Amino acid sequence: MNLLLISNSTTSGQPYLQWPIEHIRKFIGGCAETAAFIPYAAVTFSYDDYEARVQARFNELDITVQSVHRSPDPARAIREAELVIVGGGNTFALLQKMQEQGLVEAVRDATLKGIPYIGWSAGSNIACPTIRTTNDMPIVEPASFEAAGLVPFQINPHYLDAHPDGHAGETREQRIEEFLAANPTVTVAGLREGCLLRIGDDRRELIGDRPMRIFRHGTTPQEVNPGDNLDTLFK
Repeated sequence: MNLLLISNSTTSGQPYLQWPIEHIRKFIGGCAETAAFIPYAAVTFSYDDYEARVQARFNELDITVQSVHRSPDPARAIREAELVIVGGGNTFALLQKMQEQGLVEAVRDATLKGIPYIGWSAGSNIACPTIRTTNDMPIVEPASFEAAGLVPFQINPHYLDAHPDGHAGETREQRIEEFLAANPTVTVAGLREGCLLRIGDDRRELIGDRPMRIFRHGTTPQEVNPGDNLDTLFK
């Protein structure tokens, strides 16, 4: 497999997808001229608008973005793609639509054949075994929480350490600890903003200028820095 899993698409004060674009360029490496895009995490704006937004950035890479919402057979479009992109937004809306169109299986089949996969935020959640560590509100009810399972661990995108003044609710760490109490055999990667994971058959790399926080039941969370060995995530 060849995966690029990005925590966030936008950094404060920068245009959409600007901060990871050079990482995306290196990841693609000229291997694709077109990309099949799954836009179904969009809720408050149209799929057409989402496609146009992504295309505007991918113009820099000379890649034509083709949203599957325009295809008469979205699953076939994924299986025959040169590159698969899954955008962020609401993870529950994304998974529901993907399940309805057979895209979870199609994404799994495509990536196992070596077709490169890029996902950010909700698109990173979809690469996990389930979407149960998303931050999103369940605005719709998918058939199950099962996702594509491209990696054997869970990701919590946009992971935050902060506990804002005056906030009496649980921190992100406490929410993940609740998840682990109910699912003690699962590993969760807290992927901070400005970070991404590049994963291939011979490459497992954290990229960015911040560490990733690894959570396992019954152990102290571990900080993993760019350049550190990530093999423990895959055990």
